[in-house]
Amino acid sequence: MPSLRKGWTIQTRVIGALMLRELTTRFGRENIGFLWIMVEPLLFALLVGFLWRALKGPEEYGVNIVAFVVSGYIPLVLFRSCVQRGVNIFTANGSLLYHRQVKILDLVLVRFLIELIGHMMAYLFVGLSLFAFGMFPAPYDLSYLLLGWFYYAFFTLSVTMIVAPLSEFSEVLEKIIPVITYITIPFSGAFYLVGSLYPAAATVVLYAPLVHGMEMMRYGIFGPSINPQFDYVYPIAFSLPLLAIGLLLCRVVRRRLVIE
Repeated sequence: MPSLRKGWTIQTRVIGALMLRELTTRFGRENIGFLWIMVEPLLFALLVGFLWRALKGPEEYGVNIVAFVVSGYIPLVLFRSCVQRGVNIFTANGSLLYHRQVKILDLVLVRFLIELIGHMMAYLFVGLSLFAFGMFPAPYDLSYLLLGWFYYAFFTLSVTMIVAPLSEFSEVLEKIIPVITYITIPFSGAFYLVGSLYPAAATVVLYAPLVHGMEMMRYGIFGPSINPQFDYVYPIAFSLPLLAIGLLLCRVVRRRLVIE
């Protein structure tokens, strides 16, 4: 037990140090520094939200359209950012594995945690800002909002765990990942409610784990008026095998990776 506690302490410190290194490398120390990790998705979400308001009016599905778009767009950007930044992560940071305490999984977890924290900060900040102007409601059920974020983030981590090692086997993946993440937008649940779709379309999109997480988040914000549709077990049952495959692929890559 003491050895387990010691190992946990060491890995926690390693991940913290790697996060500081990653933030400094990506954003530097000038201007607002690491806060850009929050500002980037925030600005994009607000831009898209107000664009939808200008095109479609103040409401969508009976709720404020800006709140609706922002609540879906930021988690979507989290998924796309994590998957795209997972490409070639081991090649770019392989030299860090020279240090005995740095594990190959740490490299994936660090980028994932940075993206997750940044996007959740953006979500909180934009929600509070819009709430002050009467454009975002107080959460109907905060527990469902957080649970939806957990499901969304867990599936995102599972996919990233697969993409990161696969990108080391083929350079083609680097070229097609942006296209793939763009194609997944209809299966993210970001810009629609499942209850508003035709039954056949709703059945199809509910096969996507991201949709369940998004419906939970929307229910946590807007309440039962949006007629949410989600399952508690399916997203986890879908994500766990992906995570297991990703861990196995990471182990294979570690054996093949040449540390310089």
